[in-house]
Amino acid sequence: METLIQIINELNGIVWGAPMLILILGVGLYLMVGLIFIPLRKLGYGFKLLWQSKKPQGEGDILPFNALMTSLSATIGTGNIAGVATAIFAGGPGALFWMWCTALVGMATKYSEAVCAVKFREVDAKGNHVGGPMYYIKNGLGKNWLWLGTLFAFFGAFAGFGIGNMVQANSVADVLSSKFSLDKLAVGAVLALFVGLVLIGGIRWIAEVAGRLVPLMALLYVCAGLLILILNASAVPDAINLVITQAFTPTAAAGGFLGASIWAAIRFGVARGVFSNEAGLGSAPIAHAAAMTNSPVRQGLIAMLGTFIDTIIVCSITGLVIIISGAWLGGVDGASLSSAAFEATLPGAGSYIVTFGLVLFAFTTMLGWSVYGERCVQYLFGIKSIIPFRILWIIAIPIGASIKLDFVWLMADTMNALMAMPNLIALVILSPVVFKLTREYFSQ
Repeated sequence: METLIQIINELNGIVWGAPMLILILGVGLYLMVGLIFIPLRKLGYGFKLLWQSKKPQGEGDILPFNALMTSLSATIGTGNIAGVATAIFAGGPGALFWMWCTALVGMATKYSEAVCAVKFREVDAKGNHVGGPMYYIKNGLGKNWLWLGTLFAFFGAFAGFGIGNMVQANSVADVLSSKFSLDKLAVGAVLALFVGLVLIGGIRWIAEVAGRLVPLMALLYVCAGLLILILNASAVPDAINLVITQAFTPTAAAGGFLGASIWAAIRFGVARGVFSNEAGLGSAPIAHAAAMTNSPVRQGLIAMLGTFIDTIIVCSITGLVIIISGAWLGGVDGASLSSAAFEATLPGAGSYIVTFGLVLFAFTTMLGWSVYGERCVQYLFGIKSIIPFRILWIIAIPIGASIKLDFVWLMADTMNALMAMPNLIALVILSPVVFKLTREYFSQ
């Protein structure tokens, strides 16, 4: 077992090393330039389409609005609370700047993913619209590339059980056990019950729950964070200046903070940014492929908002609260750092906001990733594999809640990066299709 852990550790260092981070940023920048910066220029138009998307606009299974909420349910999670804190803990305040950079180019990546997902989606034997990287590889690149789609589906299925299930359940059980002394196995069993009740209805029920729960939980968390920033408004300019300055200069050791190089700020900022918004991983287009739309470009413009909301809004609020509070100098990491920061700036309520925010975020992440994992397994083994997958997904929740997950976390983090490779390759090859569809849409 130790040998296996060592091998996975070394592989993790490679797949999340400099080449991978350069590839993610490079592909995003290439797509952004090829799209003539439309994801940035048309951001307002994207939000306009979002508000108009609560009605069917073509064939599909779920409303375009709910498709975005389903993808956001998977992205707004522990990455927005623990991930941001880890980035700042390891890379200093400058890591937040590189998270922003990842999100800005990631909007072009997420846009392109959704365009390809709708363009090359299929209808399965039950009449459901299915799509994602494995399908746009299969239908867009042809038979010679089928192996690449199979690789994505394989990595996605494994990553889902780790990062989208057991890790989330463990985070919830850990925080509720610490805060309220609840039994971890009992927490996992309750989580499994609620997730199971939603999974009965498949993607339509998941989308309905996400469409109601995600906006509510995100709004509550954002409002709490904004309240802290308003109460400490005089410190916000200095915090932003610190973020920008230390993105390009080493962060000196102070208090419990051990200091960080520029490379550490870049590495942890980009890695945690991708972990949070999932731009380039290829997960979100699986949800967007089911949208009721007749325009790949319209869904792409809605999809790119997920990256903006997740990182530019939610992660920024968490990061600025951490910096303003000074808690990042205390030597605390992960969700505990976010909790300490909110409690320091909003005494009596801050830690509860983070606790319940983490619980809700993790719950919806398990729902969103169940869609991704199910579609990957269906692609590999056919429609008959759906029910066994859902049963295994529910069983994995209490297991994840009650055991130590160091190896599972390592494995899932590695699989996450391996998912991105087939997807990024496909996006580069299919980029002329994306550019052509975009030109045609806006020329009309």
